[in-house]
Amino acid sequence: MSRLPFLFIITGIVGFVMYHAFSLLSLTGWLGDELRGPEGWFHAHLFVLGWATMLATGAVYQLIHVILQTNIYSTGLGYCHYFLFTIGAIGMFIGFIRADVIWIAGSATLALSGILLFGLNMAITLYRASIWNPVTISAACACLYLVLTGLSGMLMGLNFAFGDWNGLHQRLFGAHIWMGTLGWFGMLITGFSYKMLPMFYLSHDFSIRLQKIVLILWNAAVITGVIAFLTGIKGGLLWFALLLLTGALICYVYHLQQIQEKRHKSNPGPGIRWTVYVSRALAVYSMALLIYSAQGMELLLDSRVVLLTGWVYLGGWVSLTILGYASKIVPFLWWTHKYGKFAGRPGTPLMAGMLSEKRINLGILAMAAASLLLVSGILINLAEVMMIGGTLLSMISIVYISNIALVFRR
Repeated sequence: MSRLPFLFIITGIVGFVMYHAFSLLSLTGWLGDELRGPEGWFHAHLFVLGWATMLATGAVYQLIHVILQTNIYSTGLGYCHYFLFTIGAIGMFIGFIRADVIWIAGSATLALSGILLFGLNMAITLYRASIWNPVTISAACACLYLVLTGLSGMLMGLNFAFGDWNGLHQRLFGAHIWMGTLGWFGMLITGFSYKMLPMFYLSHDFSIRLQKIVLILWNAAVITGVIAFLTGIKGGLLWFALLLLTGALICYVYHLQQIQEKRHKSNPGPGIRWTVYVSRALAVYSMALLIYSAQGMELLLDSRVVLLTGWVYLGGWVSLTILGYASKIVPFLWWTHKYGKFAGRPGTPLMAGMLSEKRINLGILAMAAASLLLVSGILINLAEVMMIGGTLLSMISIVYISNIALVFRR
């Protein structure tokens, strides 16, 4: 088995610990500050690039073989992607701390080069496999949005350095965030869930019609939102994008229920069950936000609403979904790497014994509770509640990821 997925996953775990360690050092005080300052940029990119994208990319390199029944086009390109992206991301973090534009620009170029290699590698792999279904199309769209997110970020950096497109900078910023969050993470999670949930639930003979509907609605929501930001017509168009996304989430959650109904395994593991729970929670929040913002389209862009929604989506759905899947992917990868060729022989440990399900369930439950406390603090605009919730979340998260990392000691 290639060591490439391990590189990304282990680096992602390190990034996860660093993100929460820095959050603890600041007692999450950076949340109450302007997120577009150096400290906000540092924490946001450490979260998105340093751990979430790292871990997700490692999963892509491993799971693409399961999805396509073929290897990635070039492992060499994958290693180049890793080193360029990792060095570039670390350089960006240092640049944000130092508030050094030149350092940020140079490092961002390296990170973008890595992303472009990843996009190229995935495009050739998918094209050569020629297996087109909601899973592979979602993966292709996710990679495309990641590339476009990187390119828009680079354009923002160039504009920041030279100041030639002052009117465009704010529009690019909105499109950059929208494509990176809804496009890259949203398409990747929904697409891979169509493969992973049936695999862990041992589900068969369910309809995939809703997968196609989710694919269309989610892409329409991403494209509509990007158009809204780039054209500056944010009000009604952005609300319409939220309407499309809400429809996609309702269909997605209902489809997950269909998969569960066709299951032949009652317990897929607590991490997998939690991915379903948080998807339902996101759908409920999206419906509530849609109703709330119908009172006035400008409410969607209120700074408190944006911060709250960002935490529900990234800190809630994206984070807990990735961590839930990691509780199954990491033990599977390590067991296959260390013991796969000894399967069935006396003394070979069982995959189920690699990680305690009780600890995983308690860990995600505690992280969800701390996240709710943090979100409540944002909702009522009380810094003390935000600080307590954020501090608890970081402490619990470090314990949780350490528990997963201990699998590598087996």
